[in-house]
Amino acid sequence: MKYNNETVRRRDRLMDKTRALELLRTSEYGVLSMVADGGGYGIPINFVWDGKDSIYIHCAPEGRKLRALEEHPEVSLCLVGHVHLLPGKFTTEYESAIFFGKAHLHLTEEERMKALHLLIDKLSPDFKELGDKYAHKSFHRTEIIRVDFSTFTGKRKSVPQAD
Repeated sequence: MKYNNETVRRRDRLMDKTRALELLRTSEYGVLSMVADGGGYGIPINFVWDGKDSIYIHCAPEGRKLRALEEHPEVSLCLVGHVHLLPGKFTTEYESAIFFGKAHLHLTEEERMKALHLLIDKLSPDFKELGDKYAHKSFHRTEIIRVDFSTFTGKRKSVPQAD
């Protein structure tokens, strides 16, 4: 996965690669954007990063998202980190990262179960044993999507504090 900030217009707002990856590791939610029915389609998701180049998403085994990804697997994932509205300065401090990649469906049962355990480790770490039982019980009605990222970018704005 290549960090590519070449297209960021405001060079003074570049986010370093380490922080962008930290957002990928720690964010609970992001917006997955894709093409559906001939237009843009963005949906909020929770996900887990594998620590390398991919994330996993769980969902129902049918629906608009899956139909869209079958036809157009290219996606982006937008993550928003720290946000601080500064109304008196008419601006906002923020940080965000966008990851670009390709979605993969029809994963093996082994990879799907591994992904469910990664999701449990991230989202329900105090309930791993119960999560494992739930994963096995609901496995037949759960789809897993893997998104392999090729590039990502990050941007942030911080406002100096007045003395």
